[in-house]
Amino acid sequence: MRRPLLLLLGLLLLQQGRCLEFVVEGEWQEEADHQERHKAIRGEDIIVKSYKVESRITSRFAHTTVRSSVVNSGSKAQSIGFNVQIPKQAFITNFTMNVNGIVFVGSVKEKTVARNLYTQARARGKAAGIVRTNTQDMETFKTEVHVPPGSNIEFELHYQEMMNRKLGFYQHTLHLQPGRLVPHFQVDVYIYEPNGISRVEAPNSLGHQFEGLIRVTSTKDKAHVVFKPTLQQQRKCANCTDSAIDGTFTVAYDVNREGNTGELQVSDGHFVQFFAPTNLSPLPKNIVFVIDVSGSMWGVKMKQTVEAMQAILDDLTIDDHFSIIDFNHNVRCWSEELVTASTIQIADAKRYVQRIKPNGGTNINEALMRAVQMLLKASNQGLIDPRSVSMIILVSDGDPTVGEIKLSTIQKNVKRMMREDFSLFSLGIGFDVDYDFLERIATENRGVAQRIFANQDAAEQLRTFYRQVSAPLLRRITVQFPEDSVSDVTQNRFDKYFSGSELVVAGKVLPSESNSLTSFISASAARMDITLETEADLLELDSALAQQEHSFTGFARQMWAYITVRQLISERSLAPTAVKKRKITQRIMALAVEHQFVTPLTALLVESQDATERLLADSPKDPKHGCCAGGGLPVSPVQVVYQPPPWVQVTTPAPPSQVDKGPEVWALPSQVHLVDNDPHFIVHLPASNMDVCFNIDSKPGHILNLVSDPGTGLVVNGQLIGAKKRLKNKLQTYFGVVSVYNQPDGISVTVGTSGVAVDDGRTNHSFSWSASADFSQDGVRVSIVKNSHVSVVVNDNIRMMVLLHRAWKKHPVNVDFLGVYIHDDNQYSPLVHGLIGQFSREPRVQVYDVRDGADPLKKEATMEVKGNRLHVTRGWQKDYRRDKRRGSNVYCWFVHNSAKGFIDGHYSDYIVPQLNSFLPQF
Repeated sequence: MRRPLLLLLGLLLLQQGRCLEFVVEGEWQEEADHQERHKAIRGEDIIVKSYKVESRITSRFAHTTVRSSVVNSGSKAQSIGFNVQIPKQAFITNFTMNVNGIVFVGSVKEKTVARNLYTQARARGKAAGIVRTNTQDMETFKTEVHVPPGSNIEFELHYQEMMNRKLGFYQHTLHLQPGRLVPHFQVDVYIYEPNGISRVEAPNSLGHQFEGLIRVTSTKDKAHVVFKPTLQQQRKCANCTDSAIDGTFTVAYDVNREGNTGELQVSDGHFVQFFAPTNLSPLPKNIVFVIDVSGSMWGVKMKQTVEAMQAILDDLTIDDHFSIIDFNHNVRCWSEELVTASTIQIADAKRYVQRIKPNGGTNINEALMRAVQMLLKASNQGLIDPRSVSMIILVSDGDPTVGEIKLSTIQKNVKRMMREDFSLFSLGIGFDVDYDFLERIATENRGVAQRIFANQDAAEQLRTFYRQVSAPLLRRITVQFPEDSVSDVTQNRFDKYFSGSELVVAGKVLPSESNSLTSFISASAARMDITLETEADLLELDSALAQQEHSFTGFARQMWAYITVRQLISERSLAPTAVKKRKITQRIMALAVEHQFVTPLTALLVESQDATERLLADSPKDPKHGCCAGGGLPVSPVQVVYQPPPWVQVTTPAPPSQVDKGPEVWALPSQVHLVDNDPHFIVHLPASNMDVCFNIDSKPGHILNLVSDPGTGLVVNGQLIGAKKRLKNKLQTYFGVVSVYNQPDGISVTVGTSGVAVDDGRTNHSFSWSASADFSQDGVRVSIVKNSHVSVVVNDNIRMMVLLHRAWKKHPVNVDFLGVYIHDDNQYSPLVHGLIGQFSREPRVQVYDVRDGADPLKKEATMEVKGNRLHVTRGWQKDYRRDKRRGSNVYCWFVHNSAKGFIDGHYSDYIVPQLNSFLPQF
């Protein structure tokens, strides 16, 4: 029989996730079988009536509940254990027990308060704890209750976590190890994502016998994953009494994203801004690999590191620069300078790594100083692209033993030398290394740390980490909001964004007369500066959540608190003074108590309803690994900026009655050349004070040249699309794609009905119509107004706008199309031509003999132009800039026969082969 235990539960947060350590007044009885310790239900003659796990994931935030009902079916009193492995990133929010009708309910309190209450009424014969496990991302919650025969016990554990996106997926992991057969065993994972779920997977990793038993059902925005094996299906073999369920149950998914503008959600008085752009070209990298080759790396550690480096070096591109530093008591450089990642250099670096032989001590300080100096030299000499990303990746398995060995001094040295645009990533192999130190120097220098477990899988762990940072897409990202619209914003400035990850900013929404919230995201991409505008309704999401049966309605509030506490814990570990540290500590405790998070600074008090028996969870500090982790988030001191950049125009939403009229302020003047509808051309002739109209009757697929100016290197072309079917035996044509190509910069802006793409020959960036955006590259500036229009400015003296027309999707004839509006005083060269460009040199036009026509509402006349005498009709066409639904009338003289005689040559002369093609000389 086990000894009665008094509970003292210790929670220890360290490295990138929490490790919760159990401390008891007494001892856990040692168990011969190591696996027995981690079984969900432990005991001899017991019956596990049910074991159920339910996770509700709403907008990447998960609330998981684990419930089990157990009976002591033996003839003796015994200890019954309840173990649950939980993610290290999770915060336990509650634990309850029902022991023969006596209910123990948990609540989070400040540690000193909880300890005082605990000492007044300690529970006997009951114990619980969370123990450290040597796994990458899990820890074990452990409970024991000593009960008489026939006792009924019910356990219930709650925890919450934010899903971090890695390599393009959110991954939710549950560890299932019931330890015995369970009549009612069930796992349910409910996912609700307001913007929709793009893919969801639940691969079977529990064994071949469970193939086909994991069911996934999904709709546009919901998914349900259920695993419910029968008693017979749980058996290891047909006649076995042991359960075959032993392993991880994983659900991976991703969400729909419209373009690269981000996703802003507002619920319960809080907002969450998600930002995970795709279709961006990677930024060039400058990497210095710093590898520990001291004697302690001998064997599997070194073999796995070398294997990983071979694959990592192969992943470098010709745009990248790199070098390798290996160190023990000495520091050696494969190359004293950064070199281009050419095939020859990579092959030589791989041979160098292959020859490494571990021995000697550990001189971390000098190795890191040499790496920083290498980056500084390359930067100061202008050898690297100013838009590239510079980083140091440190791989080490031990504490410094040679040179500077004081960790705080090494930390200060690195901080002093590192520039603001350099990042340091630390990988600690095994458990001998001071991970807290590696995490501090990484966090303080805009990087992250990760523990690599020294086993046969270490090479894959290293490669996986590198893949997460191998494709930086953006630099200097800032998420901002209009003044007085939000408060208590989490970190909103980020040094880098890596492909496959996600940036998340949360905060509180301030009371306002507006019914929406707007965010502005600014960033630097490869050769381009970007600003994106996202808008969210303040009430829409709450209405949608109320209709969902399995959603987590408090997700936004809890996610804000989760992110805030995580970031404060990181800040606390870097606090420069005791006063600053105390202030951060007080805020962590206040938030943790309010939102019921068990943290290193709070405790979970579990007490009976009459408060006569109490159990305590608190947090002793591990002197080797520290107490406070940053949760893998690269957090620098939080800087909150509410004002949008000065060049962002903040607009006030139009009243409902004006929504269809579009924006009230336009960058273009009242007089323009335009092409709209099917397609109607309107050419403004200021000297003659008249407008001339004509149609071009061409075929779908044809590309018409509008402006071709070899002198400035500018070309504007439009590709025709057809209606869904003929109307009155005629197929209407419209512009479906418009291209603006600036040859000197090699930049092409392609506007389609589905989105906007910018290509410079090396990189391609795509944006949707679903949000406003502003970006500039070299001499080209592009501004997208959500679901309205795109403005393009070239070298500040050529301006045009492309207007989006949406048709009812079920309309039998109409399709989405584009209108083109071109500034009539653009500064072209004398060589300009094209259907519109030719009129920058205004021809002499005379209209006379105005007379009644066949239609009494339309006068007829004779027009003399370019030596031709043309029959023209007075009529009107539409300018849709101010009213996209009805348009405004522009009265003009209409030239028939596809403008024959008014334009130079025949309209077919203006058909070009490609969207970026110039017009041949006339």
